[in-house]
Amino acid sequence: MKQMRPAELAAQLQAGTTPVMLDVREEWEVNTCAIPGARHIPLRDLPAHLDELDKAAETVVICHHGIRSHYAGQYLESVGFKNVINLSGGMAAWANEVDPSMPRY
Repeated sequence: MKQMRPAELAAQLQAGTTPVMLDVREEWEVNTCAIPGARHIPLRDLPAHLDELDKAAETVVICHHGIRSHYAGQYLESVGFKNVINLSGGMAAWANEVDPSMPRY
């Protein structure tokens, strides 16, 4: 699976290239901080929502540190998703590299 650093994703978003951003964190985490435009589906609920996602779309999977998103990305690839990217370092790295004003937990 491909990896992407938060600064790379921020540059894509600023350039107007918007991949599907899939946030697999828990609701309380998303309520604390989130990337605008990210789709929230908790990891445990992902299998029930596969039909709502485009298997061909570039999909960046997001979590707190990049571990749950890595597992989610592996799962997505195993069920036929073709262009899955893990946000390396997750929201913690996003706060460090892109948005230092973002709340942290």
